Amino acid sequence: MKNNLKATKRETKTSKDLKVLREKGLIPAILYGGKSPNLMLSIEEKSLTNVFNSETFLSRIINIDIDGKTEKVLPREMSYHIISDKPIHIDFMRVVKGSNIILEVPVIFKNNSESPGLKRGGVLNIVRRKVELKCDAENIPENLVVDLTGLDIGASVKISSIKLPPNAKPTITDRDFVVATVAPPTIVKEPEKPAEGEVVEGAEGEAAAEGTEVAPTKEGEASKKDDKAKDQPGDKKQAEEKKSSEKKEKK
Repeated sequence: MKNNLKATKRETKTSKDLKVLREKGLIPAILYGGKSPNLMLSIEEKSLTNVFNSETFLSRIINIDIDGKTEKVLPREMSYHIISDKPIHIDFMRVVKGSNIILEVPVIFKNNSESPGLKRGGVLNIVRRKVELKCDAENIPENLVVDLTGLDIGASVKISSIKLPPNAKPTITDRDFVVATVAPPTIVKEPEKPAEGEVVEGAEGEAAAEGTEVAPTKEGEASKKDDKAKDQPGDKKQAEEKKSSEKKEKK
């Protein structure tokens, strides 16, 4: 069963002992809490895989069999190898009847297809994936459920709208905090493609390159007029007559 584990007491004293333990496929652990003394334990890694590979691992009560004696425990912390990301140590706390405990409980969302806002392209904006609760040690919820049925764009889900187990309260008590919202769609609209033949900004240069006639500039017109004037035969004749008369006067 997923919520059952087997463990054995260990007598490791040095880091070298712990290394040898891990090489054998065992994970060191410690059990504390209550009036009983702390126990150093070792657990088979393969038996733990199905249990810890879940978001609810740190909020799930587990029955742990220690050399034939069963205790209810709650995983409180897990350390991982910096490279392989495999678990290398676990802290378990005894669940003592009648005691209160503070822990983070995962939030799950259901009935997404029944939300009008999400159907119209809205986005579920999750503000809190976990909520910290104070609750009875023997009555810990595995998760908190948010029903999205009927939520439209602009709607928000607050902690007061989520059903909590008996005697469970959020640790944040000064406000009715938001857990999630249905936000408007965030779509970037592309510019419309211009119709064929429509003049768009920056297209004049392109038109000229394609052979479209472009009116000459005023400067160009002036230079052409000057060139034309130089080529006029009348002007040439007048210039020659002027030179001839100047020669006669000198004589």
